[in-house]
Amino acid sequence: MTATIDAAALAHLQSWQGRSETTPDTLTAAPVRALSATLDRDDPAPVPGTALPPLGHWLYFLPHARQSEIGPDGHPRRGGFLPPVPLPRRMWAGGRLRWDVKNPLRVGQDVRRTSTIRSVTHKGGRSGELLFVLVEHRFSNDHGVALTEEHDIVYRAAAQAGDPAPPPQKPPAQAAWSRTIVPDDVLLFRYSALTFNGHRIHYDRHYVTEVEGYPGLIVHGPLIATLLVDLSRRSLPGARVAAFEFKAVRPTFDLNPFSVHGQPSADGRTVALWAQDHEGWLTMRATATLA
Repeated sequence: MTATIDAAALAHLQSWQGRSETTPDTLTAAPVRALSATLDRDDPAPVPGTALPPLGHWLYFLPHARQSEIGPDGHPRRGGFLPPVPLPRRMWAGGRLRWDVKNPLRVGQDVRRTSTIRSVTHKGGRSGELLFVLVEHRFSNDHGVALTEEHDIVYRAAAQAGDPAPPPQKPPAQAAWSRTIVPDDVLLFRYSALTFNGHRIHYDRHYVTEVEGYPGLIVHGPLIATLLVDLSRRSLPGARVAAFEFKAVRPTFDLNPFSVHGQPSADGRTVALWAQDHEGWLTMRATATLA
């Protein structure tokens, strides 16, 4: 039975608020080249000085837990920097990012990521307990802070028979750009490998269906967000993204193709972006603000 987060347990988890850690990394070219291939892009080979594509920083600062430290879900065991939340399902729910367009992250730079837990909050949902952890990341190069990111992590109770499903949401009616994505096993594997993500919900069909209770492999939320930004890049080549926010609203599974869509505002300053499943329901919404 899933542990209940009572007042004492919540107070313990909230003692992680304010914790901070700094991780260095060097922005090498190979991950950028691999991401372009995974997104089916014909980009020039990155060289020192090439600006990272939007969300390309997710290819760096990766956790390298030893194999003996991996938990049953494929993630590093809980505790340490993130609080040891007793709820079994963990997902990347969304985020908000702001770039300094005058100080882009570039291939070849040595960069420091400073991560701070800003809040730990507990809520009751339609299908049980939810715990939200908000982590702020600041990415700094020799010229100062180049990117600030707020990362929303949600922990949920295990699925139970008869749990109410959240009502589906309709996407916007009009899109200027659209692209169909086939989330096959190879695409999911390549993105997991790129981000050193061992979470079994993305590649272990037995685990995701029989332990976590989902109908199929789950398409990574960050991959969908990256595909949304990539749609904007394909449609507005040369435009620079100054801010991006996204929220996952419904899981996407590998069982059917899904699609990504975009609609620029009348003044061209923002782009509404969204993903929808094969049934036409909204799965992720996002907004890109252009410099």
